[in-house]
Amino acid sequence: MRLPRTDRERLLVVLALAVAVTVFTATVPLLRGWFDLRVYYGTVDTWVHHGGRIYDYRVPGTAYGFTYPPFAAVSMLPMALLGLRAAITAALLLNLAALGAVVWMAAGPVLRRYGWYGWALTGCALALFEPVRDTFSFGQVNLVLLALVLTDAWLLTTGRARWAGIGIGFAAAVKLTPALFIGLLLLAGRRRAAGVATAVAGAATALAVWIAPDASRYYWSEALWDTRRIGQLAYVSNQSLQGVLARLAEPGEPSRVVWLVVVLAVLGVWAWRARRAAAVGDWWGAFALTGLTACLVSPITWVHHLVWLLPSFAVLVRTGHARVAGALYAVLCTSVVWLWFDDASGVDGFVGGSAYVWVTLGLLLWLPVDAAGQTRFGPATRSTSDTAPAPSTAAPRMVQVSGQPGPRSDVTAAAVGTGARTCVDACTGACGPACDAGRAASSEPTGSTRPAAPKPQSSSERASS
Repeated sequence: MRLPRTDRERLLVVLALAVAVTVFTATVPLLRGWFDLRVYYGTVDTWVHHGGRIYDYRVPGTAYGFTYPPFAAVSMLPMALLGLRAAITAALLLNLAALGAVVWMAAGPVLRRYGWYGWALTGCALALFEPVRDTFSFGQVNLVLLALVLTDAWLLTTGRARWAGIGIGFAAAVKLTPALFIGLLLLAGRRRAAGVATAVAGAATALAVWIAPDASRYYWSEALWDTRRIGQLAYVSNQSLQGVLARLAEPGEPSRVVWLVVVLAVLGVWAWRARRAAAVGDWWGAFALTGLTACLVSPITWVHHLVWLLPSFAVLVRTGHARVAGALYAVLCTSVVWLWFDDASGVDGFVGGSAYVWVTLGLLLWLPVDAAGQTRFGPATRSTSDTAPAPSTAAPRMVQVSGQPGPRSDVTAAAVGTGARTCVDACTGACGPACDAGRAASSEPTGSTRPAAPKPQSSSERASS
């Protein structure tokens, strides 16, 4: 098939893809009605204007209320100045900005080469990615947290490490899952950044205690430990290891001992692989592995939490595994797990009903982390203790970089064929993903392809925002 060569042909391709995405979105009942945002807005409005308490609010007609740490409610206080429609608009724009920041950090160098065409194809690809579209439709905060965390990775790889840790700290104060990235910083020996992240998270939490002492006392002493506030563990949207065990144990409760053993094993694999990645300066790979692990070990990982897999897809593309990235990306666009919405028993339910868990686990085990640092965000940086090599009097010679692809082709081959190709920046040795490189613990699970219940996640089980 001939690839588009003119701007007119490229425009036609983008318009065709945009129409296909629009038709898919309009015909498949996957819209969530901004449910999570209505939880946030109602909580803040009741708290500020009606003297209510943060954790007492329930969306009218449901049993669902606020389940994040108190600082999350504090950070959402500006919504008290807005109407619901204005809050929805603000959330949409904030998520768009966060997604743009994530894509720029992951694929910016490549997309700049392809201009508007690369950005347009990337937008179409991400619009089909289930975790992304659910984050937008629920009005969730996952993309904002991902952007905050990846900003620290960008700082670590661009010589601005003195500011690293701030983003992780704020993200961990809003949701608990990103706190695992503080563990990554400690594993990598970045004690200053880990200290900054811990201090920021602690200061934010202390601010919430000062502003809402009763809510803080209730959350840290009771609500945090009550998983029933979050949702049913066995619900098919829970794509964590705990979710797999809960579906196997239905109608009983999963063994906490078994879950703990599995979690410790996963954390061991993560610590080993992430430390090796950070040791060679591959912060992109290390952060990708940590995002995967956070999704696996969290008691509940709703489908829209899986935006934390996006860095892993970028790593796959950057390391020349675009076809693998395209195949896994396709799986995460299909909503395949919802085929087992009613019954996830049997071998087929074990495999298909937890398909996203197996994708996440497979990426944790086999995500390529290259010792040459080819999955880094950008220019390689060196420690202040590094010593510059002595100049050589020998004539320079061209060296083939192992594992790198040949000359890049038109971006359409990347987007339409395998999802992306890789490229090599001859000056920095860094790679960047092509246009569709895209691919925390209380929030709403996603809905199925069947008609939405009063609560998009489930018609009978409690879940969180």
